[in-house]
Amino acid sequence: QVQLVESGGGLVQAGDSLRLSCKASGPIFSSYAVGWFRQAPGKEREFVAAASWSGGDTDYADSVKGRFTISRDNLKNMVFLQMNSLKPDDTGVYYCASSGGVTGPSGRRNEYDYWGQGTQVTVSS
Repeated sequence: QVQLVESGGGLVQAGDSLRLSCKASGPIFSSYAVGWFRQAPGKEREFVAAASWSGGDTDYADSVKGRFTISRDNLKNMVFLQMNSLKPDDTGVYYCASSGGVTGPSGRRNEYDYWGQGTQVTVSS
């Protein structure tokens, strides 16, 4: 079992940066992949970024490549999402997710077993 708690969301202007954090608890966290997903009002939850169990391999949605960076600190049971050059289209609730069986970075929602409660990111134009 893994519990996840996100923080760091807020209201920013286009072009600004934000760093999201996700604190994990549970013995298996450091063994499996982690990911960030987001959900805008009226839209489905979509993949943003993922990291392998070690953090050495990462994957990103095309819409955030070059602007967002995912990282993890397994000693501290933390996952981070550095978001630069934010755009209004980045607005949404951001969710941290942890897999219970996949070790490589994955963009598939159904490969993540544990989810945080989400943190709101709002980017104004």
